[in-house]
Amino acid sequence: MTGQKIDGIAVANAVKERVRGTVQALQSEDITPCLATILVGENPASAIYVKNKQKACTEVGITTKDHKLPDSFSQQEMNSLIDLLNNDSTVHGILVQLPLPKQLDEFATISRISPIKDVDGLTPYNVGLLSTGRAILKPCTPSGIMEMFDYYNIDLTGKHAVIINRSNLVGRPLYNLLLEKNVTVTTCHSKTQNLKEHCQKADIVITAVGDRTKFVLTADMVKDGAIVIDVGISRQDSKLVGDADYDSIIKKASYATPVPGGVGPMTVAMLLKNTVTAASINKGFGSGS
Repeated sequence: MTGQKIDGIAVANAVKERVRGTVQALQSEDITPCLATILVGENPASAIYVKNKQKACTEVGITTKDHKLPDSFSQQEMNSLIDLLNNDSTVHGILVQLPLPKQLDEFATISRISPIKDVDGLTPYNVGLLSTGRAILKPCTPSGIMEMFDYYNIDLTGKHAVIINRSNLVGRPLYNLLLEKNVTVTTCHSKTQNLKEHCQKADIVITAVGDRTKFVLTADMVKDGAIVIDVGISRQDSKLVGDADYDSIIKKASYATPVPGGVGPMTVAMLLKNTVTAASINKGFGSGS
């Protein structure tokens, strides 16, 4: 048996087409969706991520306001900038690229963003809405994974999912999104015992470790017909790799995502969707795309 590759690029392109249509509808009402990005310091990976997000915005008609700030940027200055953007009616989404330099408090910074401009879905208010099944702006990577399931018409009801991650960016929000779809969810992490046995029982395995030196999901860890979603990304011998041994797992799984070309493109696509959704909410047009 060979499973089906989940093509993140194709799913992302479908999302982008819907976003493009929403942007045009908003523009007909004299509203141009705008994303403000904040990058502090000279982290090369972060700079690339922000550049890619801005490029994707341009492709669908979303404008961007770029804020590149020095390593020495203080918490007080950050608070003032976020307050300014919160009060700017031409800005619909605010994205603070993480991680931040050590003098900046990530929780305090994210918490200061207006919930209706929180396109990463990370403010305490939106996290609370997510936990009660009422969120509109949801974290991009987890909501991108859910979009993949929808695209491939995968019925999640009653399935058992194992998530190997407990971060605020992936594992925790994904737990809530899967529960909404009537999935039985097990969260595993670095302290979990008998991880292999947990994975072997799962209908869906979602791994987001991102360090091949510490963890590799191999074919013997998943049961026949399982669905494998690989969120991990790291560099090995100058190649981008995920957590999963894709070539062997795809021969055993019913569906699996590759790295690159799997979950990665979805994260950016869902950021675009959240931005037009925020623009729609801000102007009273409902929930966007």
